Amino acid sequence: MASDPGLIRLLSASSTVCAVLLTLGVLAALHASIPILVTGALTATVSTVAVTEPRPRDQAVTLAAGAPVTLAIMTIGTVLRPYRVVADVVFVLLIFSAIWIRRLGPRATSLGVFAFQIFFVTQFAETRVEQLPQLSLAVLVAFGSSALIRFAVLRSPPERTLARLQRAFRLRLAQVLDALIEVAECGPGAPRSERAVDVLHRYAARLHTGALMIQTRLGTGLPDERTAAVIQRRVTEAEMAVERLAILVLRVLRPGEDVDTLTRYPAKARPAASSIDARDTVMLPALISELRASRVLIGLDRQRPAGADSVEARDRLLGYRDDEHLPDASPAMQDVFRSTGDLAGALCGLGSEIEGDTLTSREQDQGRHAPGAERSPEEPTAEDPGAGREAVRKREGSRIRPTTRSALQVAAGSALAVVGGELLSPQRWYWAVFTCWVVFISATSTGEILVRGYRRLIGTVAGVVAGLALAALIGDDPWPAFALVILSVFGMYYTTAVSYTLMSFFVTTMIGMLYALLHALTPDVLVVRIEETALGVACGLAAALLVLPVRTRERTDQVLVDVLERLRDALSRSLARLGGEPGRNLAGPAHALNSSLDSLRQSVQPLITPISPLRSRRRTALCVLGWLETAAFHTRGLAATVDAMPAAARLGVDAWVVDEAARIDRNLAALIGHVAVRGEDGTALERGRGISARLGAGSGGARSVDVHTARRVLRHLQHVDESIQGLARTLELPVRDAP
Repeated sequence: MASDPGLIRLLSASSTVCAVLLTLGVLAALHASIPILVTGALTATVSTVAVTEPRPRDQAVTLAAGAPVTLAIMTIGTVLRPYRVVADVVFVLLIFSAIWIRRLGPRATSLGVFAFQIFFVTQFAETRVEQLPQLSLAVLVAFGSSALIRFAVLRSPPERTLARLQRAFRLRLAQVLDALIEVAECGPGAPRSERAVDVLHRYAARLHTGALMIQTRLGTGLPDERTAAVIQRRVTEAEMAVERLAILVLRVLRPGEDVDTLTRYPAKARPAASSIDARDTVMLPALISELRASRVLIGLDRQRPAGADSVEARDRLLGYRDDEHLPDASPAMQDVFRSTGDLAGALCGLGSEIEGDTLTSREQDQGRHAPGAERSPEEPTAEDPGAGREAVRKREGSRIRPTTRSALQVAAGSALAVVGGELLSPQRWYWAVFTCWVVFISATSTGEILVRGYRRLIGTVAGVVAGLALAALIGDDPWPAFALVILSVFGMYYTTAVSYTLMSFFVTTMIGMLYALLHALTPDVLVVRIEETALGVACGLAAALLVLPVRTRERTDQVLVDVLERLRDALSRSLARLGGEPGRNLAGPAHALNSSLDSLRQSVQPLITPISPLRSRRRTALCVLGWLETAAFHTRGLAATVDAMPAAARLGVDAWVVDEAARIDRNLAALIGHVAVRGEDGTALERGRGISARLGAGSGGARSVDVHTARRVLRHLQHVDESIQGLARTLELPVRDAP
């Protein structure tokens, strides 16, 4: 459940397998021929996986609309199949239309997939006009089987999926704490310490992904905006609390490294580690004990009731927030114990919400500021184009829509694949076309298409080897081959969202087993599969390079501008709330920032892939990701801290905070302009000293809880400022001292 949050991939793969088996069972009982069985099985697959709307009602409408579309395309493809040239022309036009209508939303996207896949089936199965009644029956049986599995057998309403996602989030929280405990047990300088830290980073990234999945599903899983806002806030608090605790523990164990985030992409070189404080070494066993106590508070064991020891541990951990019973250790270690108290508070709140406790009046009031619940007219939305994107548009002139560009590219690549595939193998030409289609799905630049292409080719070659080996092992027995086909279908859809190479491997293995069932498997057939796949990749890449090309740098610049604008929006809202402005939405902009940063990670994959020959650009891309992940982490932390900050501890009324906020905002604006015009803007960033000076100032007699909260706000703000300046230096934008 932790590796597959919400069991989404498991349910998708299981639904596909069950729909295929049910369809084949019904058609076999009707004594259908092989082409009819193939058509029914492939239609069941498409009708199951192509419908992606979260709400069951929308899924039912899409399935109902997909059945007549599929029947119409089935008829057209069957009638045109004997006329090779006409069928190929119609196929290319259909491919263009299937991509072009994506602009109309997820339902249009699903219908486009239906049209492409079913026309492909008619060419693959070589259907005939006299078979149209049986083919129509197979289509209706496939759609009926898909609906039965989706809405009855493996029904998964949005509320249940959201509950599973919350359970998976708690499991991933436990994994992060387990990894942190292992790091603390290894201690500084141990041989397996680096490996334990790597595991901690990986689990922290998975936890962040789980939080994003919950936030994405809140709109459909919880119609009540107030409850959704509270869950979003508590999930964010728990994520930030455990990550902050991990960072503080690493700072204690590695005092010379200045750890400020758990990013997988380090933005700066790590200095030589200093020795740990002697007092902290003595306190390590006590820290490990408290980490284990925090682990219990996650509440994964529902069978064991909370006893007196658990309540005592919870109260003890919560007391650390008010400096109760802090150990005699360094200030850094005392911060760690305070952070365990913060985590305990976040876990208590998270557990009560997941278990369905009633919202308090304060939480209901906070829920009124849910994303979309209240927005002042002057507030910029996450979708509004900013100055950076306007600069990109002015530089590039009129821009063609992405869906139109993709449609033209796919159509051109498919036309090349049809011609080349026919010349290479008139019987297997469709593999080249299918490969050209799939390498364009979700790809937005030439580099992304290249990466998807070589991953598909690697998976295909591995699948050919596996198919030949398995065929030699099972011999002429059809039942093992049939079982392997079903397992391959399951593996194909279970790994689609995890590894494109694995998905391609299972596709090719399935094809090998199908040919084994038909007693037509030869090495030559699978070699043609590799050749057609390579041809499809080459045709897709050629189309991407020649037809309205989008270079990788152009795409990454566009997404980077979007990330910086969303960072600026999230930061400005947090600073406005810090200054006492009510009603500012903090969770929405933070979620938009995370989503945009995920898009950037995807767009820079061609640059950071290990096979990239551009080593300097790879280092730059990794460094940019490191700085941005650091800035995003501390922006989320700033939003969460400000949101929970008591009114008496507000800092925004101080003039220096206003000045620092204005300076950081100017720096972000200059950085956005620099990226948008690709270095033509020579504006330099300003370096300030107000934050670090304020961190070293005295408390002035304030309460300890207010002092620590204020210092946390300042540290988040300081790290955001440093990350922006580090990003500017990476992008060769000068940074100067403020006048």
